[in-house]
Order: sequence, then C-alpha cells, then structure tokens
Amino acid sequence: MQLTRPPAPHLRRFVQLLWASSPDGPPRTRPGAREHVLPTGGMHVVFRLGGPAVRLFRDATDTEGFTVGYALAGGTRSAFFVRDVSAQTSSVGVMLQPGAARALLGAPEDALANRHTPLEALWGAAAGFALEQLYGADSLAGQLTIVEALLTSRLAARAMHGLHPAVAQALADLHGGRTIGELVKHSGYSHRRLIALFRGMTGLPPKQYARMLRFDRVLAQFALEPNQPWAELALQAGYSDQAHFNRDFLAISGMPPQAYRRAAPTASRHVRI
Repeated sequence: MQLTRPPAPHLRRFVQLLWASSPDGPPRTRPGAREHVLPTGGMHVVFRLGGPAVRLFRDATDTEGFTVGYALAGGTRSAFFVRDVSAQTSSVGVMLQPGAARALLGAPEDALANRHTPLEALWGAAAGFALEQLYGADSLAGQLTIVEALLTSRLAARAMHGLHPAVAQALADLHGGRTIGELVKHSGYSHRRLIALFRGMTGLPPKQYARMLRFDRVLAQFALEPNQPWAELALQAGYSDQAHFNRDFLAISGMPPQAYRRAAPTASRHVRI
C-alpha cells in the first residue's frame, strides 16, 4: 500500500511530495534481490519504519554493500544507485524542492549530492526522536501528518527564504528549453557565479540538471507509450542522435535502453535486477 499527497501550503516552497508505504499483507522476502533506483533530479528524506535498515551497494558489481540506517537524506544524483530489496519494508518520506536542504537539513544541496547521509549526522538526536514519533503512528496518513509537523518545526527554528531568485529563474528557463549560455545572460550573473548558486541549491550544475530533465522526458513518454521506438523517444526528448541517447541512458540508469524495456518496471525509477 502507498499513500502520496502534496504538502500543506506553508511547506510547498520546500517540499514537493509526501509519501508513505507499507506491505499489503505479511511481508515477503526475496533473498539477494536488488534494484536500480534511477535519479529524480531532487533530494529525498526517508524514514524506514519496518524491516531492515536501508542497505545500498556502490555499484552493480558490489557484492558486500553497506548499511546507511533507518533515517537518511538522499542527495540529488546524476546516476542510479543500487538498493537491497530482499525484504519488504515500511517507509515514509518526502521529496524536497530545490533549495530546501539548507532550511530543512542544515546543509546545502551540493554538500549532500550523489550520496546518502544518515539523518543523525544532520539532525543529531532529533533524527531518533522523529523515528520514535513515526513508530507510534497508527496509519499511513498519521505518518504523513507527523512528518509535516517535524518539517514545520525545523522551518520555525530557522529564518529561511527558500530558493534564490536567479536559481528559480534558471530552473524555469531550463524547463523551457533554454541553453546554459541563455541562462547566464538572463540571470545577470557571471557564468561562474550562476553555476555556484545553482549547484548550491540543486546539488547539480545546470548542464547535469538539464541532462536529467531530458532523461526524465524519455521516461515519462515511455510510461505513456512503452512500445514506441527508442529513437523516436530520444528525438522527442531533445537528444541529438541515438548514440548520445544510448550513452546517457546507460550512464544514468546503469543499463542500456533495451534492458530497461525488457525489465518492464512497474515504477519507472525502480528497476529490479
């Protein structure tokens, strides 16, 4: 079972989405099962409430893996990571808006990018207190209410103004298809200064962020038309040629496009391997 909803209005500058999930029936195990988790272009905060702690692998060849914990921040990524899914679990989490990490986590996005950080390293003892509160919730909706209250209290303790206007404009320009040069010219900042501002609030430089947007367009269209040829999907998303698309898809997802199609994931960013 999974419940998702947007945050309360006062949190929407900082939070995109709230979600909670739990097994539908007795938890099942699949020894050795893993999945590629494809990047979303944003940050997440996750609380694992049932099952083992979050265990990740450095790449597809890592056989040992490492444990992150029961509460963590997942930084903005430019490529997939590998997760242990051998046991069904219960979790609750949030997807953050660009620029929210400093307000809610106490660190900028670029310091947390391309890694998973135990929440205790950012919140201290408050991370354990948050888990205790969530363990006591009697429903998925109750868990989301608790998470909203926790985030609201974090914001109340800090005087934060959200996304820098130049970064907000650059994000809008990227979604509108503008080039990096056009972003810089439109911003009024130097190239170096805009890149630093953008990376600090999204975790990625504009060029990598634009790459993620293009990849996201491919996944979104594939979900709508799974039988459409990859060449057509790539062209619609803005790739210059098939070779460029194939290289990007492999680097970001950890598999070639045809392997992704054969896997037929039910959730576009969670691919069992």
